[in-house]
Amino acid sequence: MRHLTYLAVLAGCLGAALWLEPVLRVGVLRQWRRLLLTLLPVVVIFVAWDLAAIAAGHWTFDPAQTTGVVLPGGLPVDELLFFVVVPVCAVLGFEAVRKVLREE
Repeated sequence: MRHLTYLAVLAGCLGAALWLEPVLRVGVLRQWRRLLLTLLPVVVIFVAWDLAAIAAGHWTFDPAQTTGVVLPGGLPVDELLFFVVVPVCAVLGFEAVRKVLREE
């Protein structure tokens, strides 16, 4: 089960943030094109950064805590998911705060 640690943390992040969509109706997931345009530069930049760090030997991942699915360049799929999940959670949180402050 330890190999699912990274995915469990990501699932926890999503669980902590996804409720904002239906409860506060922030509309982040309904505006999926806008969300994709927000995610694209983040994913591209940080995947490139990680790949460079892996290639240089500055960055590694504990295979015991990841799924073992590794993309070209040595990047675990778990890390790629991190670059999607964390920004989605951040955008959901940001939009929730904006909505609550607008309603005051």
